[in-house]
Amino acid sequence: MKIKIHREGLNILLALFFILLAINIPAYIFIECKAIPIVFISISAIMYLLVANFFRSPRRHFKGSQENVVVASVDGKVVALEEVYEDEYLHTNAIQLSIFMSVFNVHANWVPVNGKVLYVKHHSGRFRAAYLPKSSTENERSAIVIRTESGAEILMRQIAGAIARRIVTYAKQDEEVHLDEHIGFIKFGSRVDIYLPIGTEILVKLGDKTIGGITTVARLK
Repeated sequence: MKIKIHREGLNILLALFFILLAINIPAYIFIECKAIPIVFISISAIMYLLVANFFRSPRRHFKGSQENVVVASVDGKVVALEEVYEDEYLHTNAIQLSIFMSVFNVHANWVPVNGKVLYVKHHSGRFRAAYLPKSSTENERSAIVIRTESGAEILMRQIAGAIARRIVTYAKQDEEVHLDEHIGFIKFGSRVDIYLPIGTEILVKLGDKTIGGITTVARLK
């Protein structure tokens, strides 16, 4: 599995590099006690590596049959799995499967099913903790609906958290999407909800860890 830096992090890492450079070079030159700038440099290096780790982007390919499978969109932990009424687009009862990402998870978002994008909409909102149930409808979020080849409609919702302040969505209405593609990115801690048709076979349970683009979380009828 090859890992690279996600394009969403390149400008941030470049800016952070020059900021840290501008702080540490003068500190090393003008502070006589070299122990102090060495501490600054060590802290700066750790900070930079943590940010770089956040923006890592593993290259993944789903193996196995792709017929009727629903794959986890993100790395994280299953925090909600229940039947709810989805009122934004589906307007029907659906199974809500929510995965929470901590700041230590990969934050690239993968396409959950093969199909055609029917709907994309961004909603402004609050920045409450993403693991709270109300974050699904009250937080900053983007909704994406994909129709599979079998006709099932899946709604995926990218949700910002208390730290996350920017949701990036690549999906465009009427385009075809594939499991191995990135559908977006959420910066610094967040959550993704997937709404599935009633009767879908769920293959994970609360507390399970998922790998985006790899873990099969459900199988459609």
